[in-house]
Amino acid sequence: MANVCRRICSGLGQRLALNPSSRNFASSPRCFDNKEHIFTSEHDELRATLRKIIDKDINPYVDEWEAEGIFPAHKVFKTLGNAGILGVSKPTEYGGLGLDYSYSCAMAEELGTINCGALPMAIGVQSDMATPALARFGSDKLKKEYLAPSISGDLVACLGVSEVSSGSDVASLKTTAVKKDGDLIINGGKMWTTNGTQADWMCLLANTSDGKPHQNKSLICLPMKLPGITIAKTIDKLGMRSSDTAQIFFEDVRVPASHIIGDEGMGFTYQMLQFQEERIFATAAALVPLDTLIKLTADYARDRKAFGQSILDNQVVHFTLAELATEVESLRSMLYRAVGQYIQGHDVTMLASMCKLKAGRLSRQTTDSCLQFWGGMGFTNEVLVSRLYRDFRLLSIGGGADEVMLSIICKYMDILPKPQKKK
Repeated sequence: MANVCRRICSGLGQRLALNPSSRNFASSPRCFDNKEHIFTSEHDELRATLRKIIDKDINPYVDEWEAEGIFPAHKVFKTLGNAGILGVSKPTEYGGLGLDYSYSCAMAEELGTINCGALPMAIGVQSDMATPALARFGSDKLKKEYLAPSISGDLVACLGVSEVSSGSDVASLKTTAVKKDGDLIINGGKMWTTNGTQADWMCLLANTSDGKPHQNKSLICLPMKLPGITIAKTIDKLGMRSSDTAQIFFEDVRVPASHIIGDEGMGFTYQMLQFQEERIFATAAALVPLDTLIKLTADYARDRKAFGQSILDNQVVHFTLAELATEVESLRSMLYRAVGQYIQGHDVTMLASMCKLKAGRLSRQTTDSCLQFWGGMGFTNEVLVSRLYRDFRLLSIGGGADEVMLSIICKYMDILPKPQKKK
């Protein structure tokens, strides 16, 4: 499998030109086949490689991991790392494939064939949420120590941004990293940390000075086995149950100041850039589950009879499913536009925010509507619709709540109210 990915890389090199011919989306359960202009046969090879891993090493164990409330991150990530999946768009000199972000989008979509939302989220933290800033701005030493083994799957990464009193409001975080004798002394805590109980290192955002909130933060590579780091608890969540989520405390944790990623004080900016990839990834990972859920619901409603006819024959049912399928296709088109602009180097903050907003709202609408058509069976844990109903509720909260996405969009539209100047 790794050879297939490496062959894709060597065949494409660093080429950014995209060939609009020859596509096959048979691996994704779409309502209809479509020829997408950002994908080529090489993307299909990557999808096929990942799909084999999902079918063999992930989906057969999802129910067990969901029941246990955790999956074996090191084992799963090592399998993915061996195949080159964790570094699709990362530099080749650190073990990545060096491909453009359209390949990461294809990877995220294919992760949607996993029978839960938790694993795609946890994998996305490793590949597209905790490592982009390190790959782009980190020193060679940090890349060798943290990026390369994260790409290979030898280290598990987590992202430390949210806190008890600051989730979407990143600028208000309280964790500090104070310089002393060439080191950083870290105090504070992080909340909602995906992969937190299993992580080997954290991409930590902390205040490194007393300056303005958008200019006093730095991203730091923080080893998770250091003295003073406490995993306070594993959070019991409504959904995403097979992904471990931790609350973590730091008390006088000492790490070399050289562990700062890029320039000191640029952490907020770097994290905003990381959020672009996170929100694109989250949107892409939602598409296939939504397609799948609509198709499964249509099949179930067709076979289920009530009042002398198929449930699907009711106009409200087949019209609703048609509307949902239309909305998913609209979201897909917006996502691909965002990816196309992103790989050309454009700022896609507004488009990525729109994608994330639409993905969260559409996921809620689709899972709720489909669950209704499953009747009592939809209220059990025996069908996929109930799991996705729980899992996908997070999309409107994590990675920036819907309301934050709206604020970002308003800002780019120049319609956000300006703060009143103090007299």
